[in-house]
Amino acid sequence: MKYEKIVELGKKEKDRQSEFGNRIFCCTSTACLSTGATEVLDSLDRSIEACQCGDQEAEVVRIGCMGLCSRGPMVRVETNGDEEVLYADVDGDVAQQIVARHLPIPEDESDQSEQVSPHDFPHFRARLRQAKEKKSLGRHVLDPEMPFFAQQTKIVLSESGTLDPESIEDYVAHGGYAALNKVLHEMTPEQVCEEILASGLRGRGGAGYPTGLKWQLTLQEDSDTKYVVVNGDEGDPGAYMDRTVMEYNPHRVLEGLMIAAYAVGANHGYFYIRGEYPIAVHRVREALKAARRCGVTGRKVLGTDFSFQADVRIGAGAFVCGEETALIFSVEGKRGMPRIRPPYPSKSGLWGKPTVINNVETLASVPPIITNGAVWYAGIGTEKSKGTKVFALTGQLKNTGLIEVPMGITLREIVFDIGGGIPGGREFKAAQTGGPSGGCIPQEYLDTPVDYESLKQLGSIMGSGGLVIIDDSTNMPDFAKFFMEFCVDESCGKCVPCRIGTVQIGKLLDKLIAGEGKLEDLDKLDSLCQVVTTTSLCGLGQSAPNPVLSTLKYFRSEYETLITQSPAA
Repeated sequence: MKYEKIVELGKKEKDRQSEFGNRIFCCTSTACLSTGATEVLDSLDRSIEACQCGDQEAEVVRIGCMGLCSRGPMVRVETNGDEEVLYADVDGDVAQQIVARHLPIPEDESDQSEQVSPHDFPHFRARLRQAKEKKSLGRHVLDPEMPFFAQQTKIVLSESGTLDPESIEDYVAHGGYAALNKVLHEMTPEQVCEEILASGLRGRGGAGYPTGLKWQLTLQEDSDTKYVVVNGDEGDPGAYMDRTVMEYNPHRVLEGLMIAAYAVGANHGYFYIRGEYPIAVHRVREALKAARRCGVTGRKVLGTDFSFQADVRIGAGAFVCGEETALIFSVEGKRGMPRIRPPYPSKSGLWGKPTVINNVETLASVPPIITNGAVWYAGIGTEKSKGTKVFALTGQLKNTGLIEVPMGITLREIVFDIGGGIPGGREFKAAQTGGPSGGCIPQEYLDTPVDYESLKQLGSIMGSGGLVIIDDSTNMPDFAKFFMEFCVDESCGKCVPCRIGTVQIGKLLDKLIAGEGKLEDLDKLDSLCQVVTTTSLCGLGQSAPNPVLSTLKYFRSEYETLITQSPAA
């Protein structure tokens, strides 16, 4: 199908949407579904049906994450009069009040109630009138200009709260697949690689390798077959950036993947997604079906000679499969274990063929770069860390959820402006970035810019985007032990330093926490961490000691207290 016909689908969808006086958007991300969004949806649907009886007053749109997950389920109401109201902590009763506030309730029920027999409309409308009289929505209404929303810069999440993730027509209505059409008709593969390289986009999976350079290296390889892969194997505790992006806008990720495929000369791609992400798996599969149906994938994509097919592979939950060579083995049906590099996947990846593996967020950043230009994207962020970063903001904060901020924003701005500060009268103690591979940053570095270089200098990493805020009630040796136990469980066991070293680090921590340690054990712990860091085969082992090393560096007194106050001291 040619792009003009795709655009026509989007135009028809826009026209359809304009027929509704009210559009009510209900979050159906994993976070909101876990707190009752299914009940909210049912209540919204029934309430609107009772009010309309066939008239096109309103529709309910199932969307992805709106960000403020600690206040879910969330609902947003949009009217043709440009009024927009955002509601939080919504349940079935509040959903009725929302509908009663925004929609007129019919007065004459005698005739209309017979139109749809399954519902007792007169009784239900009476409940809606009671809901309208309650006038208790105040605490549920959020100010869209509150710092949590106003201080974000959304590129990857630009359609957050507006898009039906299972509608290709809605995606096209929002400009979807325009970037793909541009590269296929106006740019050579070399020009695409150069544009992404000039943008400064770096891998958002944790390593921070220049995306355009990775693409160029793969393009230069002479091979009859090449592959592109979406790395959706997100395993950090508390991190859910990639899951949310796939749930809220799977077509954006697919479009980025296809642009990557064209740029490197590939015709086949894979979505590698954790098995613990069933909603993301479902929506990606639906996106692939819709793309095939509309001619976005398949032979002669958008009327060109480019062909592309994509499939889904589901991971079994191994944290190590986030490492690209382990991921490759898993896609091939083998045990997910890393291998020595070189050769790198750009030369020998899936089935020995040149392969590009990019993180979900990385690929979702590509279409806006192509549409708006490399200069635009490079103008956001810092000199060496360009663009924005999506974080899963969790821990001991008033506002937790998914945020997207420009590189270079300070931890203080994230914690006290966007996050709303520490609840319960507690004090900020540390921020852990990078999940089990990251380190803990203490209070004295709150004004540190959040970028690749600054975090590395403090002994932490950007990682894939997990950001855990810790208050002064947290014991740091216990905190380090939690993440070390995670790494012990997730080690694939292939190399000795990781397989045995992480276990020994865990035993030393247990000894110290039990009050049986000596001061010289702290030096032993530090030395062992250094050995594991420098000799492990892959990134799991190389970064596993980071939480221990950073807490030893910044909170050593807590370890020493365990020793000096122990019965054996």
